[in-house]
Amino acid sequence: MSYKTDYKRVAGLGSAKNGTHHFVIQRLSAIALIPAAVLFLYTFVGVLGRGYDAVIATYSRPVPALIALMFIAALFEHLRLGLQVVIEDYVSGERARMRWLIVNALFWRAAMIVGLFAVAKIAFLTIAA
Repeated sequence: MSYKTDYKRVAGLGSAKNGTHHFVIQRLSAIALIPAAVLFLYTFVGVLGRGYDAVIATYSRPVPALIALMFIAALFEHLRLGLQVVIEDYVSGERARMRWLIVNALFWRAAMIVGLFAVAKIAFLTIAA
């Protein structure tokens, strides 16, 4: 017994079987953001207003750098997944929806790469110098 309408059967529009995975990953990224944000804010507030040298000294140590990397990765993944849901729900038209989903994926992943690279560059700055 199938619950698909005749139109969905002909058009091949059925369940993509990835809704649960998306839901779980978004919830896991939200849970990961709680300790990551607290730890990141703790390290970030400690150097806030102390200047460039203090920031470099702090984030060249492994623990603050790993905290920042964890926070950036969880944040941008969560943002990408959340905006994907908004686009899927509110953008009409298949072509427009697909374009926005591609822009969403590229933008947030590029932002994540830039953030991870920036922290990695700071972390390895003292090794190269």
